[in-house]
Amino acid sequence: MESGNIVRVIMTATALAAACTAEAAELTTAQSAVPEFAAGAGPSPWQIRLRALDVITNDSGSVDGLPGSDLSYSNTIVPEFDISYFFSENIAAELILGTTYAKVYGGGSISALDEVGKTWLLPPTLTLQYHFTDFGAFRPYVGAGVNYTVFYNQSGKSARSLDVKNTFGVALQAGFDYMVDDHWGVNFDAKKIFLRPDFDANVGGAGVSGKAKLDPWLIGAGVTYRF
Repeated sequence: MESGNIVRVIMTATALAAACTAEAAELTTAQSAVPEFAAGAGPSPWQIRLRALDVITNDSGSVDGLPGSDLSYSNTIVPEFDISYFFSENIAAELILGTTYAKVYGGGSISALDEVGKTWLLPPTLTLQYHFTDFGAFRPYVGAGVNYTVFYNQSGKSARSLDVKNTFGVALQAGFDYMVDDHWGVNFDAKKIFLRPDFDANVGGAGVSGKAKLDPWLIGAGVTYRF
């Protein structure tokens, strides 16, 4: 091979090697720029919790056209399950699932009715949360979102019938996880749901309507598992 050709081959090979080295360096830089969480090297974005939940209602409400009427409701302790998805280490969405019931009692000018009836509630709640990550294993969070409560399996007692209407509500939330290891932790959570459904009832053959101001506190404690 002539010396000129040899020089051209060496120059071409050197140029190709330089291009490949630069490309590899760019790829390495791009990969290192991807957040560890997004790249899948960190924890899974999915988390679940199982809590014991104390549902504490606000005893308030009224029947239309009956001055001085009031309502109160029973409190319950029920199991609750939630699923969280972390968009980043700080931002997560949580779907809260559970069901409970409430007995409705007359108060004030209608206290003679005593237990008016009973209804079951299915209150799925979706919140968007901010998680603080500067406290090691202690991970507090705050959140806000929307609730839609379905009332079902309703029955009257002193009333012949009871029909509480499905309704939306606003939810506020605060709590914390204390992580024992990368997957398991304990959780405490408090939510306030502003829930004021309308209702119809039949009392002594007469139809009545009004508003139940439930506005419950949901106080829960349980275990956390991060996949």
